[in-house]
Amino acid sequence: MDEIFNYSGALNRSSPGDEKFSFEDIDVSADGTPILRILISVVYSVVCAVGLVGNLLVFFLMRIRQGRKRSTINVFIINLAVTDFQFVLTLPFWAVDTALDFSWPFGDAMCKIILSITVMNMYASVFFLTAMSVTRYWSVASALKKKTYRRSRCVKWVCAVLWVAATVATAPTAIFSAVTVVAGEKLCLLRFPEGHDWLALYHIQKILIAFIIPMLIVCINYVMLLRFVRQRSMGSSNPKRRSRVTKSVAIVVLSFFCCWMPNHAITFWGVLVKFNAVNWDKAYYMVHTYVFPVTVCLAHANSCLNPVLYCLMRPEIRKMLSGLRDRKGGGGADVRFDYVPDIIKPETCWIWRIK
Repeated sequence: MDEIFNYSGALNRSSPGDEKFSFEDIDVSADGTPILRILISVVYSVVCAVGLVGNLLVFFLMRIRQGRKRSTINVFIINLAVTDFQFVLTLPFWAVDTALDFSWPFGDAMCKIILSITVMNMYASVFFLTAMSVTRYWSVASALKKKTYRRSRCVKWVCAVLWVAATVATAPTAIFSAVTVVAGEKLCLLRFPEGHDWLALYHIQKILIAFIIPMLIVCINYVMLLRFVRQRSMGSSNPKRRSRVTKSVAIVVLSFFCCWMPNHAITFWGVLVKFNAVNWDKAYYMVHTYVFPVTVCLAHANSCLNPVLYCLMRPEIRKMLSGLRDRKGGGGADVRFDYVPDIIKPETCWIWRIK
């Protein structure tokens, strides 16, 4: 039996009348309860709506700041918003697919397109989050160096490389995705050649490239950032700033870890099963049927958190929104830009001051 995988999280459907599980059933879609399917469809719809609004707001705010002083981090934020925006646009398709008991109604071409876009933007989003952690540390560590023009050109090349890397990582999905008839139903799946190794290797690539390596890089850079902040604040005295930096870093790292770890942990469990490193039983079936779809929803929710964590929570952005609200309200406030360094932000930060 060919290896197949349904990205939407619907795994493990056994044939009617089976009294026990077989190894071939591991990647065949399983029936969850109708309530669970409806709940997942609702979650996808909510994430799509919130993600669209949040990322459109990011585009608007970044466009306002474009005429001021563009920083490296803002370029990454714009690209991150693009990836999240494209990602949430695919969620209505997965919501319909889930509501129809994972029966794909949109045809083979849309299956390949939607599945490839979903996976590509997952990789791109993680890559840009990682690049932002590197940029934050590097910007603080080299704050005295004035190389704005060279950095501007460099960040464009970095973004291009990251998009190419995400596209290359998505190649297996684009090649092997197809509508496959399973138990009389049309499912949008990854259909690999004979053998369990293909799917296991695909999952290992996903776990390493989209979670473990980025998580290590993010943690290392933010630890170095915190160390740098502590060293600089030893002689001077700003415990509030140090506390704010620590809190900001903790929120960023924990949100990334909590959104993606459950999904990758269960995926890794499946890899161990395919390599016969661990035995599988009814618990494995139940986890993939009822828990794994929830972890997929949690991973998708990261596209809603990114605009909040990386844009709307920044003090200068909140003051920008406050300034826009005051001006719209006709208060006649005089809004002025001042450039001030901020230890947690990159080399350029703008603060709105209301006179």
